[in-house]
Amino acid sequence: MFRKISYSFPVQLLVNHFKRNHILILYWLLLFAVVTYNFGSVLGIPFLFLDPEYLGRIDFRSFFIMGIVIGLFTMAFHITSYIIDGPRFRFLGALEKPFVKFSINNSVIPTFFLIVYTINIIQFQLQNEFGTLSTVMTKVAGFYLGFLIITGFLFLYFSITNKDIFKVISSQLNKQMKKSQLARSNIMQRYRYDRLLEIRIENYFNEFLIPKKITDLEKFYAKNDRDMIVKVFDQNHLNTVLIELGILAILFTTGFFREVPYFQIPAAASAVLLLTFFVIFSGAISFWFRKWGFSISIIILLFFNYAITTDYLFSEYKAFGLDYSKEHVDLNLSSLAAHNSEDNVDSDKKETLKVLETWRNKFGEEKPKLILMGVSGGGQRAALWAFNTLRVLDSASNGQFFENTFLITGASGGLVGTAYFRELYLRRKMGMIDKMDYTSYLKNISDDILNPIMFTLIVNDLFVKHQTFEYCDTKYFKDRGYAFEQQLNKNTDFVLDKKLMEYEQPEKNSDIPMLILSPTVINGGRKLYISPQHTSYLNITEDGRNRTAGIDFLRFFEEQGSRNLRYLTALRMNATFPYITPNVSLPTDPRVEIMDAGISDNFGISDAVQFLHNFKEWISENTSGVIILSIRDSDRKQEFDGVERQTIIQKFFTPIKSIYNNWWNFQGFNNETRVEYARSWFDGEITQINLQYVNENSEGPLIPVMKEESNRGRRASLNWHLTSKEKKDIISNIYSSKNKSSINKLIDLINVDETDED
Repeated sequence: MFRKISYSFPVQLLVNHFKRNHILILYWLLLFAVVTYNFGSVLGIPFLFLDPEYLGRIDFRSFFIMGIVIGLFTMAFHITSYIIDGPRFRFLGALEKPFVKFSINNSVIPTFFLIVYTINIIQFQLQNEFGTLSTVMTKVAGFYLGFLIITGFLFLYFSITNKDIFKVISSQLNKQMKKSQLARSNIMQRYRYDRLLEIRIENYFNEFLIPKKITDLEKFYAKNDRDMIVKVFDQNHLNTVLIELGILAILFTTGFFREVPYFQIPAAASAVLLLTFFVIFSGAISFWFRKWGFSISIIILLFFNYAITTDYLFSEYKAFGLDYSKEHVDLNLSSLAAHNSEDNVDSDKKETLKVLETWRNKFGEEKPKLILMGVSGGGQRAALWAFNTLRVLDSASNGQFFENTFLITGASGGLVGTAYFRELYLRRKMGMIDKMDYTSYLKNISDDILNPIMFTLIVNDLFVKHQTFEYCDTKYFKDRGYAFEQQLNKNTDFVLDKKLMEYEQPEKNSDIPMLILSPTVINGGRKLYISPQHTSYLNITEDGRNRTAGIDFLRFFEEQGSRNLRYLTALRMNATFPYITPNVSLPTDPRVEIMDAGISDNFGISDAVQFLHNFKEWISENTSGVIILSIRDSDRKQEFDGVERQTIIQKFFTPIKSIYNNWWNFQGFNNETRVEYARSWFDGEITQINLQYVNENSEGPLIPVMKEESNRGRRASLNWHLTSKEKKDIISNIYSSKNKSSINKLIDLINVDETDED
């Protein structure tokens, strides 16, 4: 019995994979790690697989699409395995429908994955999407229907074409092989090589899952060697080429329709589709080059790595609204110092003081509290958290809170949600909105953005950009940055589709607070301040000696049309999520790229304190104090995590992991020091209030957590996609005891003068 099991076809195929096909195994291990929360949990990658969204819904259709792409990936695994290892199992040449039988016996890993994936889908959907067992099983049924349809179609295709190709093409190929001694020698050499590596098999499962014994087929082999060569090395290889071309055709064709919602498949489906292409490609390399496969793969990678820098393939991600055809701006210390000259700084301060005076006049004789707001980054969770927090503050203060707010700074998703709230607030003030429909607005800001980004990455950015659009009389490629903006634009009912300068007058009139975006210049680490007002005073150090600490976007790129910058692009530049939204290149010499503002300050406090320092005299004389409000999606004070006994690998990665995990803590401690220091030079009262998403009343983690993470509490993932439970968790968190206390304190401070008079 042990011999029968150990020399059965499924077992030997499994052993062969672990022995030779390490890349294929690696792809499967990656999928296993994702769906079991062992890879990308902090970024919410498992949620994309367990909670796929399509057309704004997680339902039968979204799981049906996932079933199709997982089916494609599974078939790619079977095809690649068959090409690489088929000749090692000579008995297949004597069987009907050899590929079908091979695939059935090659299904140990795919079957195990389907079981694990299904279990995790059911558990996740019941716990996080609040569905009934029947609705969850409907989703699972959709997944398996898609899986069975695509695998059934491809099995049928291979069954039919194998038979026809053997009868019609084999004789023609044989004639061509006779003409080409090199081709014949190549194929025969590979065949002889595979015969030496032939694996012993005693039984296999047929297409009806019935075990069959391997009979003596030596006579068949001796008589039909040539036919078997043609069958193994041509029929199925031609079919594989057709499948590869079919997948490429799908990728390129759907790229033309990627803005049509029906073509924007779930983000996880796009990722699996890309993985499918890699499986087939790596299989082709392994087959054609055998022992040289790995070396050839490295050579191809190096060649592509170089080719991408040439004029033919190089492409940059541009800021929509800027004119890149004009002469690029010289970017050096001298040019920065010139733009941040004393005259420019004085002029910009005078203009901002006018805005401060306008703001002050709204309050009559009493001195108001001035609010400087810093909003943290954190993807869509930060966007939803910031928007909902502002909603509650607006309601609790009867609209007074935003009137007291003069400046908003911050990073990433937090400023996306804040910018959306600010635009709606402006529309309400202008009479364009009678009543704020917060239910729909909360849905808008939390709707999925990731699907079109991932889809564009697969069908466009990864290969060739082939579509353009026009903005401000300039053509730009429709890259994944464009996909991000369009989806955000659609989610927010197109209210943010403005130019930067359309906010100039509302800010000057103090109808809305000033909002300054501050993405980071990768080349040098300086901040790029994007605002409809000139802000050169933020670019110099407190002593005025260094005038190259930052860049005033509006002045620096004036010749390139900085006033026409699309506001959605500005928000994207400030929220450049690594590998998801691309780094924007600026028209400078030398060329520089922009990344997320969170790299330099994820909370916006440093910019708020810098602003306070520049106008400390005026603020001290004209206000009753300053409130530094921090709306953050992380705990300001985190407990210490214990250090467990570590493996060698864990010890190797601990220094890097420690820096990454504590990056926001470093910034937080630095900001605390800045605020404390500000109290020494500001002649007035500074009150710091924190509203933070920490979920102190959590009943348990959203996802299984590792031991070292168990003390941190549950938090929504850092992503541009949120599950239903994450959305509910973020929205309800504003009512925690700490946040309620902070809100009451803020409201009391805003109304303190009026209360004293009464």
